[in-house]
Amino acid sequence: MPNGQHPFVSIVTLHFNQLKATQDFLESSRALTYPGYEIILCDMHSTFNPEREIRARKYPNLKYFRSEQNLGFAGGNNWGLRKATGDFIFFVNNDTILNPEIIQILLQPMLEDANIAGVSPKIKYFDQPAVIQYAGFTKMNMITGRAFPIGQGETDRGQYNDSRATSAVHGCAMMVRRSVTDRIGMFPEKFFLYYEEWDWSSRAIAAGYTLRYEGKGHIEHKESMSVGKGNPLKTYYLTRNRILFMRRNATEIQFLLFLLFFFLVSIPKAVLQCLVQGRFREVGFITQAVVWNLRNTSFSPVSC
Repeated sequence: MPNGQHPFVSIVTLHFNQLKATQDFLESSRALTYPGYEIILCDMHSTFNPEREIRARKYPNLKYFRSEQNLGFAGGNNWGLRKATGDFIFFVNNDTILNPEIIQILLQPMLEDANIAGVSPKIKYFDQPAVIQYAGFTKMNMITGRAFPIGQGETDRGQYNDSRATSAVHGCAMMVRRSVTDRIGMFPEKFFLYYEEWDWSSRAIAAGYTLRYEGKGHIEHKESMSVGKGNPLKTYYLTRNRILFMRRNATEIQFLLFLLFFFLVSIPKAVLQCLVQGRFREVGFITQAVVWNLRNTSFSPVSC
C-alpha cells in the first residue's frame, strides 16, 4: 500500500444452503495477508441455520448475520453493505477460493486513482484452474442487451495479466469504494439475481467514474452453486433482467431496436433450443420473464 496506508476493508459474502462451499471459502480467508479487514457473512434464510457449525471453526474477523428471508443476490449484498464498516467493500461469492494477497492487489489501483469506483480480478474456474472465466467484460451491446466476459474458456497463458479499464465489474468478485455507493446507491433489488452488477457499473460510469479489471490477482470460482447449473430459474432471471436492464439504461431508440431484436431473434432462438434439447419447462420460464416486465412497468430508478 502506498505510504503504508491500510484502509479497512469489508468482505461481504452471501450464504444459501451451501455449507461446504462457504466453509471452503472461509478456510481460504485464513491465509489472507491484508492486515485490516472484516468478513460479513450473510445467511439468506437457508433451510438449515449454519451458525453453530460456522462459529465452531473460529474463522478470523468473521461477523455472522442471518436474514429472515432470502433477499437474493442484489438485496443480500445491499443488506451486507449496511452492516459493513469498511471504506472499501469486497463483494465476493461464497463459492470462490481467495488468493492470499487478493485484497491488497484489488485495493492498490483504487488508492492510486480516486476515480476508480470498482475493481474485479481475473476469475478462473475452480475445477479447471488453468481456464479463465473472466478477464474483463466487452462493452454492452445496447441493441442485443448482451455483453461477454473477455477470455472466457481460454487457457490462462498470461495473456490477460495486464490491468485495464473494463465496461463492468463482475458480481462474483468486485471491490467497490464506499463513497461511490453512498453517492450512486448499490444494487437495485428488483434484479434479485443477475445483471445487477451491470446496472451498478453503468450508473458508476454515467456518474464519471471508471472501472478496472486487475489482471495481477485472481480467484477460483465454483460457479452457479446456489442456483445450480441448468436450473430453469437461471434462464428466468437472465431473461427477465436482460429486459429490465435495457428498460433502465437504454435510450428510447435503443430500447425499441432491442425489442425488435429480442422478440424477432432472441426469443425464437431460445425457444427453439429449448424444444430441440427437451428443456420444455424453460419455455414457460421465458414467457414468465416477459410477463413480469409487462406487469412491473414502474419503479424507482435506484431503490427498486
